[in-house]
Amino acid sequence: MIAVDKIGAKVLFLNPVSFETEVVLDGFPRTVHELLVVPETGLAYVPIFGDGIHGRNPNPGHLLCIIDLEKRAHVGDIDLTPYIAPHTLRLAPDGMIYITCENSAVVAVIDRSTHKVVDAIDSGSTNGHRLVISPDGQRLYTENEEDGTVDDAQPSLFLIDTADGRVTDEVRLEGVPKAAQIARYAPDNSLIAVTSLNSGTVSLIDPSFRQQTAIEVGSQPMDMAFRGDDLFVACQGDGSIHVIDIPGRRAKHSFRAGAGCECLGFF
Repeated sequence: MIAVDKIGAKVLFLNPVSFETEVVLDGFPRTVHELLVVPETGLAYVPIFGDGIHGRNPNPGHLLCIIDLEKRAHVGDIDLTPYIAPHTLRLAPDGMIYITCENSAVVAVIDRSTHKVVDAIDSGSTNGHRLVISPDGQRLYTENEEDGTVDDAQPSLFLIDTADGRVTDEVRLEGVPKAAQIARYAPDNSLIAVTSLNSGTVSLIDPSFRQQTAIEVGSQPMDMAFRGDDLFVACQGDGSIHVIDIPGRRAKHSFRAGAGCECLGFF
């Protein structure tokens, strides 16, 4: 199990059974954000976003760190220059890594065989922070916050018809007082999990969006990882990771990991 300790600027390897921290990788520039795990190649990738926050990052980074999962070591870096402030990254069906470079308003494309940037797609947004790639690899989506076409003042999900490219419905999050942060589908699409950083909750929602359960977790929950019937929620505000029993729709237990992990994954 691997976790990115954004607050502590470290990468952690944890025992997937006892959840004890076994290896700590340190010495990264400020600061590590986000995570891509590619188990079949034995590698993980961690961007160096910079020392600021989304939309306010005066000293942006330009590196993508390569982590060897077997050696549990930081084995190299991919220099994204001239593109800066790398953040969310995804592996596409074409085998390439796509990564938002927020301050450069592009999505950079990385060839995994050479670990080189081979292309950059203009995103039109210097606040493009996150991205998702359609399962067939035909479309890539990233947000454009400058035009303000979607309002995040309320704790809601906006449902988008990808064929028509329009918002078709708005689903209010029940039991969640403030706006949500991250949404993740389960690997089998059986549910969607949504964290609310300022509410301290994770919501489990069925695919019809008719049933939902808000579960209290730690401070500032961010990204999540699914494993079997469990959902692991990284809470960067208090250094905790909470384990959710998905069938029971309840918090099962929690454990400490670093100063404040933003995301985690299994391999």
